[in-house]
This record gives sequence, C-alpha cells and structure tokens, in this order.
Amino acid sequence: MAESVKRYAVVTGGNRGIGFSICKLLASNGVTVVLTARDHKRGLEAVEKLNELGLKGHVVFHYLDVTDRATIPPLFNFIVAQFGKLDILVNNAGISAVVSDVAALAASDIEEKGPHGFDWSKILNLDEKLVEPAIKTNYYGPKHVSEALVPLLQLSDSPRIVNVSATMGGLEFIQDAWTKEVLSDIENLTPKKIKVVVDQFLLEYQKGLLETKGWSSQLSVYTISKAALNAYTRLFAKKYPSFCVNAVCPGHVKSDFSHNTGNFTTDEGAECVVRLALLPNGSSSGLFFNRNEVRPF
Repeated sequence: MAESVKRYAVVTGGNRGIGFSICKLLASNGVTVVLTARDHKRGLEAVEKLNELGLKGHVVFHYLDVTDRATIPPLFNFIVAQFGKLDILVNNAGISAVVSDVAALAASDIEEKGPHGFDWSKILNLDEKLVEPAIKTNYYGPKHVSEALVPLLQLSDSPRIVNVSATMGGLEFIQDAWTKEVLSDIENLTPKKIKVVVDQFLLEYQKGLLETKGWSSQLSVYTISKAALNAYTRLFAKKYPSFCVNAVCPGHVKSDFSHNTGNFTTDEGAECVVRLALLPNGSSSGLFFNRNEVRPF
C-alpha cells in the first residue's frame, strides 16, 4: 500500500485556547503543524505541552506576529526549507478589543442566556488602545498571511484555508446600511472596498459617531473586523477556486478570550475548525459556518 501523502499546516495564535487545541487535533490526525505565536516563550511552552501529550515530532514552533508583515517572510522561508509546501492554513489569532468587569461577569446570568441573549454592555468596556490592533489582528493579519503563503499552498494537492470568525461578524449584526450593502455585494466586492469600509468605521469611531450609526460600542470593533474577514473569505475563495477556503465560528468557547464563559470546551471548538481543514477535495468553498452548519454571511 502506498504511503499517505504527508500534510503540513500553519496555525496562527496556536499557543493557547482554541488555537492550542487546533494544533493538538491536527497533529493527532497525522498533520505536521507549525504552531505560530508572537510570544517566543509561550510558543515553545505550548509545543512542549503537546510533546508531553505524545505528539513529539508532530508540532514545531515558529515566531509570527500577524500584525507585523516583516515576520511573514521568515515563516515562508522556514516552510520552504523544512517541508517544501503547505497544505493547511488556519488563521486563528484574534483579539476582542474589550476588557471585562470581572465581578459583574461572575454575578451575571450569561451561562443561562447564552452569548447572544446576554446584555454584554453590563460587563464589557471597549479598550481604546486595542481598537486598531484588533482590526490589524482579526482582519489584516489573516489577509496578509494568506496572500503571502499562496505560493506554498499552490504546491499542495489539497490546499485548505480556515478563517476562525464569529457569528457576530455576520451581516445581521450590522445596523449601518451602507456597510451592510458594500460587504453583501459579493459580485462587486473588492479588497479595496473592504478597506474603505474598515477605514470609514475607524473614522466614525474617532469622531464618536458609532452609536449614531447603530454600532454597539462594546463589541463594534470585533464585529467589523470579523465581518471584513468573512467578506474577504468569499473573495479569496473566488480568486483561488482550486483552494477550499471557509470561515467558521467555533461557538461560544470557554477560554481566556471569552473571559472563561462559554458552552464548549476549546477541544469542542477546535473540532469544527479541524473538520474544515481536513475536508476532502471537491468540498464546498467560500462558506461561513456556525460550528458545523452553513449560515448566511
């Protein structure tokens, strides 16, 4: 019997939370994983933890800060030298741009109401220092990493890109009619138009106009960054029809990112992502999943 073709993956933000679980599940499925993080120490510690779980030799660390494009070429060169191709890219790194009132969160009824039935304004506050970093991390990071690694993905016989998104990045959560119209018009959408939408949002934020445009002040940055990522997922899938490119919300996963609230473990969240990363050839592309179900953008 012929030996199965070896697959190689890159996972951004792989040192903790759902990113760590994604690395673990991919490696458990025989994929060699490049776990990337912007913190050398935490990245190496994550690989050591995976080694202790019996995955030694299946996961390696490489530094990557998705907000710094200068860190992408060294990763590209590393993959060329070590593997010669790339089969799977999971754009997982993300930040929320909010801080939580820990006491209010502990006393809340979020577990009962769930993430979409709960009034987050009671416990979350927008961190102004994280507004632009969040958009750089959640949207421009995946965009730049994906574009840079295309030549390596084209060498694969089953190229896969999975963008970890969120249901609140869905167009139904956007009240501004112009933003919704631009991002929903897939036939005429371009990366430049997505940039115009994001730039306009930032301008309105700086002028204090978000609430008049219908944006939730607490989660608006996260929503626009994920909406832009969802739109770009569709564009990228159109541009590279031989790739399988999808976005997925893994659900309300309990981790540091979600302030330790949630209905799913990090492993349960990762399962939805890894399923898309391992789809067989010929599978649908350019879709948005809420866990394992296709949903409208």
